[in-house]
Amino acid sequence: MKLPVSIKEAAARLAKQDGVSLNQWISVAVAQKIGAVETAADFLKQRAGAAKPSDMLPFLDRAGTEPLPPGDEIEAGAKPR
Repeated sequence: MKLPVSIKEAAARLAKQDGVSLNQWISVAVAQKIGAVETAADFLKQRAGAAKPSDMLPFLDRAGTEPLPPGDEIEAGAKPR
């Protein structure tokens, strides 16, 4: 895979600041990302426990019945982002 020029230049600059090769810097960055994603996935699995999607139905049934907090209103005619 080839990196876009702007990303490669930024990574090279940061690698130089850290005193390591670009390949080493990218390897560490990828390892950090993997750790963050796997940690988040493990956390969410633990929080979900034995919950099933059907356990959310009572919450979904109530959705939309409470007034919006101030500032959360959507302007009429607003386009989604």
